[in-house]
Amino acid sequence: MIVAETFKIISMILIILGTILSLVSTFGLIRLPDVYTRNHAASKSTTLGIMTILLGTFVYFLNVHGHFDSRVLLGIFFIFLTSPVAGHLISRSAYHSGVKLWDKSVEDDLKSSQDKVYVKK
Repeated sequence: MIVAETFKIISMILIILGTILSLVSTFGLIRLPDVYTRNHAASKSTTLGIMTILLGTFVYFLNVHGHFDSRVLLGIFFIFLTSPVAGHLISRSAYHSGVKLWDKSVEDDLKSSQDKVYVKK
């Protein structure tokens, strides 16, 4: 009986933590100044938030109801692989389409690497 309650509490903590991380990412989308920092907030913290929510769901159903759901684990794995890659590709395509950096950005790493690649000999 006490083990089931412990796993319920662990599941609740994971789900609440995931919800807080998702909330933080929405604040990042609203408050951050340019496309690149907004995309960073959306891809990183939302990925971690969704993964902790799904992990809390998995722990709850596995230990309280005795139901092993491999689809939840596959969902965690799929989000873990695809979300950061999608965020990176969106940022790269925004950069290559000419979206300007924030005025107070300190360094443009892609510009220096592109200059090295496109130097005419």
